[in-house]
Amino acid sequence: MRVLAIDPSLRSTGFAILDKLNGKVRSIEYGLIRNHPSLPSSSCLVAIRDRLAQLIHAYEPDSAAIESTIYVQSFKTAITLGAVRGATIVALAERGIPIYEYAPRRVKQAVVGKGAAAKQQVGFMIRAMLGLTENPPPDAADALAIGLTHFQAHESAGRGVVTLTRI
Repeated sequence: MRVLAIDPSLRSTGFAILDKLNGKVRSIEYGLIRNHPSLPSSSCLVAIRDRLAQLIHAYEPDSAAIESTIYVQSFKTAITLGAVRGATIVALAERGIPIYEYAPRRVKQAVVGKGAAAKQQVGFMIRAMLGLTENPPPDAADALAIGLTHFQAHESAGRGVVTLTRI
């Protein structure tokens, strides 16, 4: 099974391609979709959608996992994050890829063991779990963690323990 995992953000979207074969998870590629601060939001959304389309074409994932909407105090931030999620979902839906979402606390719980873990803890655990030579950038580490959570959730769903949230 191959998953494209995404941590949506307007200026630094984290992504990861992970494979699971014979019970072993490995990272194929991970990184950031960076948008310059001077780039208009609409251009950022197009850039995110286009880069995700390239990744989908190159790696042909079986499914996608994204971080669900988080609580933010600013309406502007909430609207921006919603737009980025929309661009992400469109890129995936255009190619018929099943999309699953995971709450940030659930992702941290799955990877670190506690839902309020710091970004540094997530990066450290991702490095250890996947045998990486260095800690990935924080947003890429979050995407890797989302992908690992997706694999754990699929295992649990197969045993009837959890229900997956598909969008």
